[in-house]
Amino acid sequence: MKTKFYILAAVALVVAACGQKKGAAGVEETDNPPPPLGFYTDKYVADTTVLRSGDTFSVLMRRLGMSASDAYTLSTLCSRDVFDLRKMRAGNHIHAYYDQTDSSRILRYVVYEQDRVRSTVFQCTDSLAIWNVDKPVEKQRRLADVTIRSSLWNDMKAAGASPNLIMSLADIYQWSVNFFTLREGDRFRVIYSQTVCENEVVSIDTVHFSLFSGSDGKQVAAVRFQTAEGGGNTYWDKGGVSLKRMFLKAPLKYNRISSRFSYHRKHPVTGKVKAHTAVDYAAPTGTEVHAIGDGVVTKCGWDPTGGGNRIRIKHMQGYESCYMHLSKFAKGIKAGTRVSQGQLIGYVGATGTATGPHLDFRIWEKGRPIDPLSLNSPASEPLNKKYMQEFNTLYDKYMVEAGAMPAPSDSVRVQQSGD
Repeated sequence: MKTKFYILAAVALVVAACGQKKGAAGVEETDNPPPPLGFYTDKYVADTTVLRSGDTFSVLMRRLGMSASDAYTLSTLCSRDVFDLRKMRAGNHIHAYYDQTDSSRILRYVVYEQDRVRSTVFQCTDSLAIWNVDKPVEKQRRLADVTIRSSLWNDMKAAGASPNLIMSLADIYQWSVNFFTLREGDRFRVIYSQTVCENEVVSIDTVHFSLFSGSDGKQVAAVRFQTAEGGGNTYWDKGGVSLKRMFLKAPLKYNRISSRFSYHRKHPVTGKVKAHTAVDYAAPTGTEVHAIGDGVVTKCGWDPTGGGNRIRIKHMQGYESCYMHLSKFAKGIKAGTRVSQGQLIGYVGATGTATGPHLDFRIWEKGRPIDPLSLNSPASEPLNKKYMQEFNTLYDKYMVEAGAMPAPSDSVRVQQSGD
């Protein structure tokens, strides 16, 4: 069997033809638009299935009706530039197209949906071939104005915004807004860009600006502003204050707080009233636990006082943090290891004296225990003064666009330009 290897993007199929000639996939090129997938699907009988767990490419193709030798040959045509077979994921949709008569059923094409935008087409005719096809996408700039009435997820959808935006906001505000303690009346105004395919949001590309207004009067802006020097700080509050702090608000994504910081708590196991200078975060066993800040691991092992598997980290400015009842430690974590903010250090468990899986999390400042929920984390360096005029102009522009401040009148603009 002859084999040909085609690397085709969807755009490569759009050719302005004079007369008729055979295209790469055997499609006649005319003045009419070519078929989106590179072949005319209505000429075939189609079956749809999903990639099963444990399926290899060969197993899949043989199940769809291809011979083992042809499946092997087709697999050799795959490359990382076109399609890496190792990235096939169980549950993704597969569409098989057949020539079918009363007496025969011959596989002609297989289309594997990589994601909502890209599909890979496997041509299974005498000339084996592979190419990728991308659906058309649209880039949109949006403004979302969401006030919490029930939950941020539901209210975000009700406002016509993708709930995926929540993940972007949680990442931006991870040092300054605790998304697990949001209350009714809290408000987000967000200017962002997104990619849309077939009326569905594929991705949140960039959050340009966000303004969080808490029901308690707290207000935190986030302006995306990158300096020539680069660095890890990308979002800044009013006045060029960095949103990045020395410590994260929480070391994990938790379900709820099962016990708070207290000097008089009845222990759930022993029944004794004693100090509990920690916050207990209830979460499933195996939930990832991350270092809240840069530092050096001083203890990593079993805590004989009931803390089970424990990690203790020494940070700058006299701070220390501790993570207890872990099911296991992350690879490479041991006493003396230098860790960075957000680095995976362990997993939630119920080791030691515990009634269920949770993280016992503690912070000390110069040896004094402090409530992690009330920690006022030190800020990173502010924006360099040489950028402040440009930053303030951008901040005012976004505030007006978000409806958080009135647009300056013409007289004000003239006065400002003359200063």
